[in-house]
Amino acid sequence: MLNQVILVGRLVRDIEVKKNESSKNVATCTLAVPRSFKSKDGIIETDFINCTLWDVVALNTSEYCKKGDIVGIKGRLQSRVREVDGVNHHELYLVAEKVTFLSGHTTDKQDSEE
Repeated sequence: MLNQVILVGRLVRDIEVKKNESSKNVATCTLAVPRSFKSKDGIIETDFINCTLWDVVALNTSEYCKKGDIVGIKGRLQSRVREVDGVNHHELYLVAEKVTFLSGHTTDKQDSEE
């Protein structure tokens, strides 16, 4: 079995790193990824993909990237179920294993890996 995803898109907002209950660094971000085709109305639509970043990946990405920057994220899809008003909602999100900085600040740091 294989669960590997690579996305390239723009960060929708600045990344804020928090500590979870286990004192691990964690951050979430949303990546705006344009589709590779036009809709029937001739519009290129955009998907908004939620991503979770852990530890060093979270710290480096929050330090070197900001809203609007283009990044490449390699990772895996993960699912969870959230109950809202007694109804289960299934969600997919990307857990980042590597983030490549493709635009934004000019630094020596171009990649962030676990």
